[in-house]
Amino acid sequence: MTSLSTRRPPIEHLGWFSALGLLGVLALAVGLLALLGDDDGSGATPAAAAPTATTAPSGAVIDPNATPEADWAPFDPTLGPAPGGTEHEITLHAVEAEVEVAPGVTQQAWTFVEGDGGDEGTPRMGGPVLRGEVGDLFTVTLVNDGQIDHSIDFHASRVAWNDEMRSIGPGESLVYQFRAEYAGAFMYHCGTAPTLHHIGNGMYGALIIDPPDLAPVDHEFVMVQSELYLGGQGQPGSLAKMTDEAWDAVVFNGYFNQYKFSPIRVEADERIRVWVIDDGPSENSAFHIVGTIFDTVWKEGTYLLRPDDRQGGSQVLDLQPAQGGFVEFSLAEEGFYPIVTHKFANVGKGALGLFQAGDVELPTAAGH
Repeated sequence: MTSLSTRRPPIEHLGWFSALGLLGVLALAVGLLALLGDDDGSGATPAAAAPTATTAPSGAVIDPNATPEADWAPFDPTLGPAPGGTEHEITLHAVEAEVEVAPGVTQQAWTFVEGDGGDEGTPRMGGPVLRGEVGDLFTVTLVNDGQIDHSIDFHASRVAWNDEMRSIGPGESLVYQFRAEYAGAFMYHCGTAPTLHHIGNGMYGALIIDPPDLAPVDHEFVMVQSELYLGGQGQPGSLAKMTDEAWDAVVFNGYFNQYKFSPIRVEADERIRVWVIDDGPSENSAFHIVGTIFDTVWKEGTYLLRPDDRQGGSQVLDLQPAQGGFVEFSLAEEGFYPIVTHKFANVGKGALGLFQAGDVELPTAAGH
């Protein structure tokens, strides 16, 4: 049975994780110095972007050694099967809500929540993960519950940009209908200008369209990688940072190190599939799990490696922004298996989690 571990191991005593925390501090310090600018010797003061209603003159700061409050709950990465039937009616609400993105750090996310009639989901950084099969008809109603214009663009669709993808004002709605003609791990996002700001502030999600020959596995999980560009506490993310690609964090499923704080429980030798979508908006992903080898890799609609190909294995699923796929593997023995992007500067910035195989405890020291 899949569950998220409720036990919080003594992570603060682990040498490897402490080192990663130090990396995060150093990276953050460098980023802040770059944002502050420097005297070029000319005597002139470097120009600074004027703060606006959607950017802050300085951003909130993530403490890499902080831990979540006792009532914190992670986003469940378990991916359920595609719903039955071939027609899916979905209501998504565009909302602007303050959400926690790291221990003690909140931002005003612009995001999507699913539901209707007062049963909408809880806002978080990033929208819901949707699923279907090739040939399914999706009828999506987008309702703008925010204070600014929003829109939606499903990469799984073939529709005119000026119709279904048009921006709508506060209180307005539109219907976006399309048939899923291709299998893939697709991004969806708000396309209202500036699109960079809307995606970077949380208006993204994933739509998985299963390939027809998808084999059964014991567990399926989903990891949506994205960046955080922190504005002031409780404020929207910084467009200036997004433009400069100066991210403060890289995260899985919208929260800094969340599966380090709450490891994903499985058992040794179970077959596991992890869907990975890089929603960016700007950083790539080198998805890797320390301690195992992928025997199946499916990327952008096609298999790169199948389990019956015994001549090779894969160590990384490499994705550019807006690309997606899945990997399959098993964990050979009980223990902990770190989930990372192998662009290791980003591991120290929040792209770190753990699979926990079996009922085991973290050692008092670990390294890699």
